Amino acid sequence: MQKLARTLRKSAGDPVDDDNYSLPTRDDSRPIDTHEQEELVRSLEKINNQQSRLWRSVFAGLVSSYMMFLVYSIYQQAYSPWELRYHAYFMYEIDSGSIVAAEAVAVLICLMIISGLMHNSKRHRLLLWYSFLPGTLLAIFWVHHILRLAKFRWEIMWLPLTPLGGAGICLYVDHLLNDSSEEVRKLRGYMYSYKAY
Repeated sequence: MQKLARTLRKSAGDPVDDDNYSLPTRDDSRPIDTHEQEELVRSLEKINNQQSRLWRSVFAGLVSSYMMFLVYSIYQQAYSPWELRYHAYFMYEIDSGSIVAAEAVAVLICLMIISGLMHNSKRHRLLLWYSFLPGTLLAIFWVHHILRLAKFRWEIMWLPLTPLGGAGICLYVDHLLNDSSEEVRKLRGYMYSYKAY
């Protein structure tokens, strides 16, 4: 049967060894030498560092965009109170200064998240964890005042959820990137000494 398959392939003009859809028939388990291992690990470390910088920058950019929106919102509330729709819902519930203070806390949370993402030290990464406490307190503040409104407004639920959710997502991204860096470090530890015979 195999002879027939070979003759059919040869007659069709297809070379026998260039079949891209079959499993390999010979063992290519030659160990790589120390220099090749070092080169492979270095290239993986370089790719990992580039990917880590890219994703940290993307999420830090998203958080900084939200932070700039909050700065604009603070400016609007300070100089033209109650003009923004999501502030106007709270006109009879909260004074203007409390809204400005709550959004200033959200800006502080964003700064903590950005600093925790962009710096590669354990001390700065702790800022991602520390951003949960003010984020939780801010979420409680907004939920409390949203529940006090005469009618529940779903369209302003982003006020309590965004800083806390942003901190959680960025902490998860940081965790994934640190895990991949740790795997590359483990790979360096698994390098073996190649001994040619």
